[in-house]
Amino acid sequence: MAESPKISVLIATYNTPFHLVKRAIDSLWQQTFRDFEVILVDDGSTNDARHELYSYCMRNEERLVYLRQHNQGQSRAINRAVLLSSGTYLSILDADDEYRPEHLQACLRQMEYYDLIASTTETIVAKEEDYYVTDRHQPERLVHVDDCILFATLFGKKEVFEGRSFKDGYAADADFFDWAKERYRVGKVDLRTYIYYRNHPDSTCERMKIKCSGKKRSAPL
Repeated sequence: MAESPKISVLIATYNTPFHLVKRAIDSLWQQTFRDFEVILVDDGSTNDARHELYSYCMRNEERLVYLRQHNQGQSRAINRAVLLSSGTYLSILDADDEYRPEHLQACLRQMEYYDLIASTTETIVAKEEDYYVTDRHQPERLVHVDDCILFATLFGKKEVFEGRSFKDGYAADADFFDWAKERYRVGKVDLRTYIYYRNHPDSTCERMKIKCSGKKRSAPL
């Protein structure tokens, strides 16, 4: 029986264009740390008529587990991936983002001090205001992404992720992080090894900003 990998990388995708999903997964093949598996949950996508994603996953099935389910949302897709994972540590990657080659290795080093981390990102924007997202506590305010807990930068021991499922809705990442603070060694670290593309007009963060745009906003924190 093959030994379990050190890290399981969890990806959820829903109608993400194939070239972006491929970019995300291809960034994993470039990692300096190689002892990992990939768990990809397709959350009921309807845009793969040519079966590009499925074919890509089959070509890489020695290191990639592919699961398709009916649409339930990102949190439930990641919860499903946690159940399928076999790594000692879990890492998350959004299907439209990517890792720098040293990302997994940099995160793993932090496990000497923490059980769970979130990290800062190299954030790609189309305009300056893309650096700001809706404050989960005060929707009329905006906060810089560097001051947020970003879902896909979470990295930690599998036991932490098994302790509580991600909830549905906006800021599920920060909610999980707050829960973990009470039980584990948790930290926000400055790595900049996760490339976060905030220039997508249909992202969850952007939809939240539009939803709250009718409210009077305070100046960014």
